[in-house]
Amino acid sequence: MIRFRAIMDLFERHPQNPILTVEDLPFPAIAVYNPGVAEMDGEVVLLLRVEGEDGRSRLYVARSRDGIGGWQVAPTPLLAPEDPESPYEELGCEDPRVTYVEELGEYVIAYVVVSSPGPGVALARTRDFRAVQRIEMVLSPPNKNAALFPRRINGEWVMLHRPASGDVAHIWTVRSKDLVYWGHPHMVLPERGGTWWDGARVGAGAVPIETAQGWLIIYHGVKVVAGTPNYRLGLALLDLSDPAKVVARCRHPAFSPNAPYERVGNGVNIVFTCGALLRGDEVWMYYGAADTCIGLAKAKLDDLLEFAHRA
Repeated sequence: MIRFRAIMDLFERHPQNPILTVEDLPFPAIAVYNPGVAEMDGEVVLLLRVEGEDGRSRLYVARSRDGIGGWQVAPTPLLAPEDPESPYEELGCEDPRVTYVEELGEYVIAYVVVSSPGPGVALARTRDFRAVQRIEMVLSPPNKNAALFPRRINGEWVMLHRPASGDVAHIWTVRSKDLVYWGHPHMVLPERGGTWWDGARVGAGAVPIETAQGWLIIYHGVKVVAGTPNYRLGLALLDLSDPAKVVARCRHPAFSPNAPYERVGNGVNIVFTCGALLRGDEVWMYYGAADTCIGLAKAKLDDLLEFAHRA
């Protein structure tokens, strides 16, 4: 049974937080945050967003046996704006979500590419996180927060994404037959407006987790307080056969920036996830803290499902 407090964090922070900082990198950088995550060959693999000294972000691979410490960070990026084959990445590669697709025997990376026209969504494929095949931009600017579902649904690939129109930013689904051409958009989870914790904008976080009750998504919500965006994390369940249908959506945030390293950094009051692993009966959520470093927080899957249903 969940015990409620005045301010509740359903996820429990790891005592070694932050588990990755710029001091752990084998090169100079401004910040490391918002990693995608996968498990491969007995290791936890993080795809790190690293902000370089030039202010542009690149995606680096880090590996750990226990998913907590002993991270081995590759000295060169897996995806970087220097690649001449990808002109829409000139200002950076950001916020990767990593989906293992059993049908393909590959990991599909959905990430934000930034260029002068604005941020868009690109895809890439990899088998080993050592070499990558770009699909390149698939959703034009302004668009962010894409997360691919791990299997076809009714014969089609489905992806969450967050297009923006002025000050409006909701979570949508989009579908594809081939991972290249996407269409049939449907709005799934709107920002709630007003004074809600997710009233200003929302965006998909970790890759959806399949459960008997539906697709569990961890999403971020933003509320502007004294002119400053505050990022918190919430939960929703989407229908297994039609993820454009919302089964449940939490009323209160499940995780808020309450630790000092989440409240002050290059940004302020930010917890932002791009990746989570289901390990036994626990969800291990990796997240960016204050746009500066990386934290790990855990929760029981059953508690998350119960919380998602609480109106």
